[in-house]
Amino acid sequence: MRKICVVGIGAGDPDHLTLQAAKTIGRTDVFFLLDKGETKASLIELRERLIRGYSQPRKRIVEGRDPDRDRNPADYTGTVADWRHRRSLVLEELIVEHLKDGETGSILVWGDPSLYDSTIAILEEILERGAVAFEFEVIPGISSVSALAAKHRIGLNRVGQAFQVTTGRRLAEGWPEGADDVVVMLDAQHAFTGYPDADIYWGAYVSTPDELLAAGPVAEVGDEIVKTRTEAREQHGWIMDTYLLRRRPDAG
Repeated sequence: MRKICVVGIGAGDPDHLTLQAAKTIGRTDVFFLLDKGETKASLIELRERLIRGYSQPRKRIVEGRDPDRDRNPADYTGTVADWRHRRSLVLEELIVEHLKDGETGSILVWGDPSLYDSTIAILEEILERGAVAFEFEVIPGISSVSALAAKHRIGLNRVGQAFQVTTGRRLAEGWPEGADDVVVMLDAQHAFTGYPDADIYWGAYVSTPDELLAAGPVAEVGDEIVKTRTEAREQHGWIMDTYLLRRRPDAG
């Protein structure tokens, strides 16, 4: 039986690799890399660095082209589903062609595979089609959310209170009920600017050499974060950022 490991490799610092992940990389026969293009070459470079550092000499690396998708679609859910489907076809072809029975293949996932990543769902879709059989295992990693909190030296929740993880698209529709602390991912529209009375702890490219951090009341630092974020995206061609938005006790 083929085996595939979905390995969380952390938010960008090679030192964030867990011992479990390092051991998994060491016993991997085939690594599957999906290339996102030149603008995201650093995402591939970190994976290749970890493979060189921990893999066995006889390992093989195979690459496929990650399908493009519309980042501002009218039908967000449908567009993501279509992208995942096309991505599953690329990965399925690589598995069939390059992973032999009895071998272990690994997919190195930025951050944690169980938080805002599609790899698990894509592997399940491949299995449902039934063209190739394999078992898979998920190796947890340090997420960008955990790395962000550590960089700002804060807890994600306050005593006796819950926090919620959501998207900028959802936050723009209103503050989530029942939570005073909200972790926001995928916020291209800068939804935090709609909450000037909240405190924000923001980070981009967290745990990488390009790391950017900012914190303070949204009313004071919000415009600067928007400016910094826009400039960084133009410079790198992409951005990976997240933030914690925190209601003040006296905000009502």
